[in-house]
This record gives sequence, structure tokens and C-alpha cells, in this order.
Amino acid sequence: MQGRVYSVIISAAAATANVDLFEVNVAATKMVEILELHVSQQTEIADAGEEALQIVIKTGMTSSGSGGTAPTAIPRFIGDAAYAGTVEVMNTTKSSGGTIVTHESHGWNIRLPFVRIWTPDSTLWIPPSGRFAVEQLVTPADSITYNGTLIFREYG
Repeated sequence: MQGRVYSVIISAAAATANVDLFEVNVAATKMVEILELHVSQQTEIADAGEEALQIVIKTGMTSSGSGGTAPTAIPRFIGDAAYAGTVEVMNTTKSSGGTIVTHESHGWNIRLPFVRIWTPDSTLWIPPSGRFAVEQLVTPADSITYNGTLIFREYG
């Protein structure tokens, strides 16, 4: 099975709330495989700013979040077709409804990048019309400027 690979980025986005860092909404005739997640920050770099934040990986929501932005998913192969679904980043109102399943929970020490690369045996498959989100579950002590990249493959 060969699909198209896309990335979506967060670039220097400041936040003081718990947010859905990434949300992927799959088109009705497609499937998505989640490949990689990279999250970092660029403002809290001293000992006094160190925090540990919880990041969860979830699916099953039926309502999209809001309050963030809807960037274009970027094809990794230049000239490839546009992503058929939609993506959102930094939603302050989180995706909700449905039967939400939390697949993973991670503690992120914000002084270091958070990197999650799924292997073929651990990857998440998002079904047609499904939603996937990376949620920062706790509110940071103060404003953090986020950067990040989510890489995924679309089939169908």
C-alpha cells in the first residue's frame, strides 16, 4: 500500500492554556496513518522555567476543536496532490464528543524536544471521517512559544 505523506507545522505559536496542539480530520473516502510527532518550545529555557506537561494522543472525537488555525498540510513529495482532509493547530477549544479514546499519555519536560516516531506495530490508523488529536492536557505555568511538526500518510 502506497500513500501520500504530509506534514503540518506549528511555528512560534505562543499559548498560556491547555490546547489541542494538532488535530487531523480525515476525509470520508480516505484513511490516515500517523508517522511522527515533534514538539518543542523556544521561550522557557532556564531552570526557573522548567515544567513537565502531559501530552495525550487521542481519537474518536466527533466535533472539531476551534480557536486555533487551519494551516495547509504540506505534501512531503513536492508536487503531490493536496491533502483531502483538514488539519488544525493550537485549538484552545478542544475537539470533543463521540467516544474519545486516549491511546498514549506522555510527560514532556519542556526543556527538551518531545519526539514520538511510530513503528509499523505501534502506528495509529485513523478511519474515514475520523479525527486524531495531540492534546496538551495541563495548563503551563506561563506563556510558552511552541514549534512542532506532525507527519502522516493518507491512503485512498
